[in-house]
Formats: sequence, structure tokens, C-alpha cells
Amino acid sequence: MAQILKKHDDLVANEMGKLFADPLGFVKFAYDWNYGELKGFSGPDDWQSEYLDRLGFAIKERNFNGVTPVNPIQMSTSSGHGIGKSALTAWLTGFIMSTRPFCKGVITANTSPQLRTKTWAEVQKWNKRSLTGHWFDITSGMQMKMTHIDHPESWRVDAQTCAKENSEAFAGLHSASSTPFYIFDEASAIDDSIWEVSEGGLTDGEPMWFVFGNPTRSSGRFFQCFNRFKHRWDRIKIDSRNAKMTNKAKIQEWVDDYGEDSDFVRVRVRGEFPRSGSSQFISIEDVDNCIQYVAEGYEKLPKIIAVDVARFGDDQTIIGCRQGRKIWPLDKYRGIDTMETAARVAEKIASFNPDAVFIDGGGVGGGVIDRLKQLGHEVIEVNFGAKPRDNKQYANKRAEMFGDLRAALKVGVDLPDDHELHDELIAIEYGFNAKQQIQLEKKEDMKKRGLSSPDCADALAMMYADSVIKPKKQRRPQMRAKNYYGS
Repeated sequence: MAQILKKHDDLVANEMGKLFADPLGFVKFAYDWNYGELKGFSGPDDWQSEYLDRLGFAIKERNFNGVTPVNPIQMSTSSGHGIGKSALTAWLTGFIMSTRPFCKGVITANTSPQLRTKTWAEVQKWNKRSLTGHWFDITSGMQMKMTHIDHPESWRVDAQTCAKENSEAFAGLHSASSTPFYIFDEASAIDDSIWEVSEGGLTDGEPMWFVFGNPTRSSGRFFQCFNRFKHRWDRIKIDSRNAKMTNKAKIQEWVDDYGEDSDFVRVRVRGEFPRSGSSQFISIEDVDNCIQYVAEGYEKLPKIIAVDVARFGDDQTIIGCRQGRKIWPLDKYRGIDTMETAARVAEKIASFNPDAVFIDGGGVGGGVIDRLKQLGHEVIEVNFGAKPRDNKQYANKRAEMFGDLRAALKVGVDLPDDHELHDELIAIEYGFNAKQQIQLEKKEDMKKRGLSSPDCADALAMMYADSVIKPKKQRRPQMRAKNYYGS
């Protein structure tokens, strides 16, 4: 049996050598198209096939000999939503790892949830389907890596978060006789410092750099791939309507809601950069600054509790507290029912003594509100879809609350150092509807992008649902001393 497997591996390895400059051939050969999980799928989409052909042409043009370094292959793809970028990322990883012994790579994405649940999950899924999948060990958890079973240190690709403090993980990969490579998913939101460090790793071997993303910002290094540095990149733009796998009905719904030439449709459908500068509603810089901010003099200001009640199994119930510019660490609960949620909120009311309690009344939140009222607590129901106070600027209450939160973050708020909260705040995108009102991206659309429900961010925004005035303490009436002498 071992001899049969060895012969099979020798044949596969020989075929991998033939496919060194043929990534499209690799994808067609390595995966069982139209069989098992791929039943009904005959191969890559047209745009993916064209992309892989362009890569193959670039590889042949550079003619790497394993000794003399060649110019890097740099491909930048700007696209709408749902076209199959993550699958292509997995194929590129499989192609390079299978055809280039002792290659080294780094994969990253805009947020930790995106990297873990979408990008890296796709790499794992396609490696299981690959003829060469058994050549590699692939892990998840805290350390996401894919290594050759016999050469784990020198033949590998690692998934790394794109936090500024992790920039050294993107330094030179030292693969002079093979291929150092980088893959950026949702590249528009990756900090410029990560780009700069990665660029320094393209000086030896046969370097490759692939970046993909929805063009959410008209600034930063991803934007510059199509502008200032466009001469260095092979640039590709994909309209979601031209990809086979996209939900055409949902796309038409976006076009109807926002308009064909709105920034939302330009970014989420057409793969074009927004005119307004960014479709990211809250900037990374503002959030990072607020994590460093220290509030002072808030002790006499109103105290507020906000509660975002979980609707589904993977969502969280969040209880948050604010006083002036001070935000305390959020309480997070998963899998608790409405009665336990109400009990947790009642405990927080007793300990924090708030001047106002805002609770999301949608879904199961109504049950929590009813129970707290039975217990004698005064709470204020917040309906995210309700009309805003400022209906000229905002489409609904949710957009208005986040607008007020954004304004507060720009001035300065003492935020807890919570990576989950950080990622949710910067992930939310927006556009303008037909009435030119600000309309935030829906939660279900965020989930389709591989992001978690923004429960922490919603709780934070609810802290700004309405202005709260701290009630004045009633002065006790002064008791006049009794005058036993009649006056």
C-alpha cells in the first residue's frame, strides 16, 4: 500500500512540476470538479480563469531560475461583493505551496473575524479538496498556519492579523531560492504600515503579492494600487453582476435602494472607489485614538446603560455602561434567555445606578423590557428602524445613533481596549439612499461579508440614543427649630 501511495505521490509531484507556470491548469487538475462537494461546478468562474491566466503569463515572462531574483508579481483586484475572492485566495495558496518547494507566505485580512472565519476557513476547505492536501498540515485556533509535513519551518504559509503592532510578522520571508508571497484580503482597510513592511519582503527569489478588496476608501495603499502606484500593479476590476455566483436579486435590491451611481453601489457592486472618500463609517484612526484616550471630570455627568439583546445563536447579548466620555468594559453573554438577560440587566442597574437604561426592543428584546418593567425598573425602548430626530440626514434611528457615536469618537471617548469592539466599529459601511439620507449597511449584509453581528458596536451606539439629563437632587426642606416661647 505504501508503495502505491508513493507512486501516486511521485506522479502528482511530477505533474506539479509541469504546472509551475500554469495556475489555471493547477486549479483544474488539483480539485475534483463536478464531484462530491463540487457537484454541479465545472471549474472556476470566467473572471477567475482570466485572473489565473494573467498570473501564468506573468510567471513565464519573469522566467525565474531559482538563483537570480526577479521583479515581483503584484496583482490588485477591486471588486463588488460575493464574487469568489476567498476561493481564489485559497487556490493561489494551494498553487504556490504545491508547485514551489520551500516557499513562504503570509495571508492577512482587514479584521481577525474576517481572517479566521472567511479567508483562512476557505484555505482549509480547499486544501481538503486538493490532490496535494495530504502534503500539508493545516491548523486553526490561535496560530493559523499551513506547513509541509516534512519541512514545517522552511515550507509554509502563516495567517497573521494586520494590527499595527504585528507588522514585523510581514517582514522579509527569506525564501531566496523559491517564492515569498503575500495575500491581502479586504485590503482597503489594512493599515499602510503593513503594506510598507510587506513591500520590503519582495527583494529576493520569485516574490508575489496578491491583494483583493471592496474599494471602501479613496485613500491608503489599496487605493494607490489603482492610482499613484498603478504602474507597479496588474490591476483588475470586477462588477458583482458579471460573476456567476453572486445573488443577482440582492444586488438589484441594493441598486433600487441606493441608486446605480451611489457610493454604496459603486463599492459593493461595481468595484469602484467611492466619490465621498470612504464608505467606512467610523475611521480606524478615531477608534485607535479613543482606546488611548483617558476621560476626566465625568463623575458628575449622567450614567447610561445600553443593552443589545441577542437574536440568534451566534449573536451576543451586550450590556454596556457610559458616563460622559467614559465607557466601561462591556459585559458579553452568549446563549442566555430573556429572563436571565433581564436578571443580568437588573443586577447592573443595582450596581451602576444609571440615570437612563436604553434597550433594543427589536426581536426578543421586547421580552426583556417587559420583565424589567415588571420588576419596577424604568427602561427606554430603542427601535433601530424608527424615525430619527434628524430625518434630513439619517434614514433611520440606527444610522442617527451611529452618527452621534461617530461625532463623539472624533472628539474623544475613553474606549475599553476590546479587539472585538474595535473590529466591529471599523467594519460598518454606509451609503446614501434615494433621499440622500445616510443609511448603514445591514447586519445580514455584514454577515455575508464574513463578519460577525456588530453587537458590541450596536450597544455602544445605543448609549447615544437620546440626550440624558441628570436629575437634580431634591433638597430636603429645612426644619425650623421649635420655639417653645411662641415665636
